[in-house]
Amino acid sequence: MLLSDTHSYIDDQILKFVKQADEVWHAGDIGNLDVTDAIKAIKPLRAVYGNIDAADARSEFPLDNRFELEKVSVWITHIGGYPNKYNQRIREEINENTPQIFIAGHSHILKVQYDKKLNLLHLNPGAAGNHGFHKIRTMLRFNLDNGDIKAMEIIELANRG
Repeated sequence: MLLSDTHSYIDDQILKFVKQADEVWHAGDIGNLDVTDAIKAIKPLRAVYGNIDAADARSEFPLDNRFELEKVSVWITHIGGYPNKYNQRIREEINENTPQIFIAGHSHILKVQYDKKLNLLHLNPGAAGNHGFHKIRTMLRFNLDNGDIKAMEIIELANRG
């Protein structure tokens, strides 16, 4: 399961989906670490810190999280941009060492977009928290299976409060 931009907010609706996942990925702007502590108490967590995160989150989580799982290479960062408009900080690296999945948060706009030029899947899960301009809280769920990305689902949570 993939979420981002919780901004210190976690509820039973998010945790219901956490319980169903094998692993949870958080693309930054965690806010209070109670959010990640609640997730880690239930499932394994991979996360990055975002621009609003304080020193505690920055000491626990990296700016970039690169890994391979089920023969799929993944790069998670908070401010990464999107195809044809990648953030200047990551532009050279993404061209030279391209992952199969590139994940960024920050915009609060859910986006699933294939980058034909780099042959990668760009994911932004939108925002699962209540802070921001988005109207509906969102997350993504999918399966990784021996090099394949399958069963991508948009999870719409309740309207933000």
